[in-house]
Amino acid sequence: MATEIAKMNHTKSPTTTKEFARQLRSEQTEAEQKIWSVLRDRRLQGIKFRRKHPMPPHVLDFYCHSAKLAIELDGSQHIEQESYDQQRTEFLSQQGILVLRFWNHDVLQHREAG
Repeated sequence: MATEIAKMNHTKSPTTTKEFARQLRSEQTEAEQKIWSVLRDRRLQGIKFRRKHPMPPHVLDFYCHSAKLAIELDGSQHIEQESYDQQRTEFLSQQGILVLRFWNHDVLQHREAG
């Protein structure tokens, strides 16, 4: 029994989620590239962000562990999946993670972000 509990406490992210995150990193949208150019290498006030970070069962667009902050960029497909996005945000909130959402269009239109 103790071994099973130890295994549960030290489980890793499912390989499929990690593989999916890795795939998404190589297929960034233009908006994601623009935001990543601002967040990468601690360029934003020295804060470390991760790109396409697996948090099973989800993959976060950008995540700062120290701030427990997720930044999600939404394209037009998110109009049709508003309920899913809301459930996802609720799940992350239960983990103590604040989620900020921005539309791809808004990111691309504002020059200050890049």
